[in-house]
Amino acid sequence: MDEKRKVTVIGGGSSGMMAAIRAARGGAAVVLLERKDRVGRKLLATGNGRCNLSNTDLSLSRYHGGDRAFIAAVLSRFPAASAIDFFEELGIACHQEGEGRVYPRSNQASAVLDVLRWEMERLQVDARPGYDVREIARNDKGFRLKLGAGGERTAGRVVLACGGMAGPQFGSDGSGLRLAAALGHRIVGPLAALVPLRLHAGFLRRLKGVSFEGRGEVRCGDETLRGEEGEFLFTDSGISGPPVLQLSRSAAVALQRGREPCIVLDLFLSSSLEQLDAALEVRFRRQGHKSLVDGLVGLLHKRLIPVVLSEAGFEYQALPCSEISAAARARLARLLKSWPLAVSGTMPWPEAHVTAGGVDLRDVHPETLESRTVPGLFFCGEILDVDGDCGGFNLQWAWSSGWLAGQSAAGG
Repeated sequence: MDEKRKVTVIGGGSSGMMAAIRAARGGAAVVLLERKDRVGRKLLATGNGRCNLSNTDLSLSRYHGGDRAFIAAVLSRFPAASAIDFFEELGIACHQEGEGRVYPRSNQASAVLDVLRWEMERLQVDARPGYDVREIARNDKGFRLKLGAGGERTAGRVVLACGGMAGPQFGSDGSGLRLAAALGHRIVGPLAALVPLRLHAGFLRRLKGVSFEGRGEVRCGDETLRGEEGEFLFTDSGISGPPVLQLSRSAAVALQRGREPCIVLDLFLSSSLEQLDAALEVRFRRQGHKSLVDGLVGLLHKRLIPVVLSEAGFEYQALPCSEISAAARARLARLLKSWPLAVSGTMPWPEAHVTAGGVDLRDVHPETLESRTVPGLFFCGEILDVDGDCGGFNLQWAWSSGWLAGQSAAGG
């Protein structure tokens, strides 16, 4: 077989398995090298084990990183409908939930991994776990790969699908970015994204486990970078929950640029400031005989009450509700509608769902995902400077980019 038809995929995650399958379907002899002891470990954790396969509304506004025209070009080659058909053909019955999210009907990420592994076996993809590629060198026949154990392998063409840095426990430890950089590619970032945030606050241990429905906005001064609604959860070092994961990228980028972001919380989303103040006035009148702390029981989580009151400047919280002035009540209402908490950073890489940043898209051909500087080298998945919101957007990027990279590497 022509050396160019011998494809080595480095990385056995979602995009790597897709690239291997597509290259093998294109007639290439494919070897897949995975540094961990098995392929697809990160896939098993997606969607809390349910595997949010894709999203039927692939709006470009849900993707971040490099040139959106580049992202659009890749997604158009293998869109959500194609991904759903692909998995249906492999045996995964899909169903759609709210906001266009697509899941397997079995709600099992393990089923998705099973059918990908079976398809690789059917196509005779030579999947080899436990192979840690430390260096890639170009030669006349293609590439020489140096392995961690001291061995070497040759390859006609290479697909780098090593991921970024999010979830190093699953194998994404930045090794792919180092390989790409050593071959002359520019690297953007990287930053942790879809990750809980750390906060500057002394009360967090007291609120660990407290949740609420509301809205959060990441702001820098008077500028609002992004806002999200849903369930927020305080942790012993910061704040988490689905809205926070969506907000985290904006906060991380702001911090990287030397800005001072804060997350501003609205604990009463359904009420305007005036409506909330009026409701508090009625409440304090009816509960006038109770202390301020006791008077808020039933309205706020019990552990949240003393913290909120302290943040609002109430030093004497045993004060009867009947003695709360209109100005003090308005101050409490303002805090409950707009509570600013300074963001100090993101939680570490093992808690991040995705990497913001990666191989600079300017160094890659969007039509093929081949390197502009190293012929025969292709990229797919999280290693590229593309990241999406929660909701199946990152897995769809893995499928689309893996499909295109595998097709191109096979010469088709």
